[in-house]
Amino acid sequence: MGYGVIEAKGSSMRLKEGGIIQGGPSSTPLEERLATLYKGINEVMFEYSPEVLALEEIYSHYAYPNTAVLMGHARGVVCLAAAQNGIPVFNYAATRVKSTLAGSGRARKMQVQKAVTARLHLPQIPEPNDVADALALAICHWQIAATENKILRGLKVR
Repeated sequence: MGYGVIEAKGSSMRLKEGGIIQGGPSSTPLEERLATLYKGINEVMFEYSPEVLALEEIYSHYAYPNTAVLMGHARGVVCLAAAQNGIPVFNYAATRVKSTLAGSGRARKMQVQKAVTARLHLPQIPEPNDVADALALAICHWQIAATENKILRGLKVR
């Protein structure tokens, strides 16, 4: 599972950390892999104290239902860790992330990766792909939240 931590101030943002939390080989019992993911995400939350957590909504081709089930288990562990740490969770469809970063919900992975690289002023595309995906989610959330805040500040409440 990839994770990405960004710091945003005003219109600028920077990469604080990105990496992978590995649950272990598929031969390891599921409950042990989930416990490893839980421990890893808690360590990231403890070290960086994020204000929010952005997750990609589950999408799995109907031909691979087991993938969706396994992803659901991992998402559940992340949501549990976030709740226990008082961190709100925001969910985004992959098409929303692509649209926000690359201008099209059908953008190719490379287009999104290049957008992440440019937005964070990185010398190269983050690897592996899971890290770039996690950073794309973080940037997407920040852009959406920033836009909503600008809209809300422009409204006059009577």
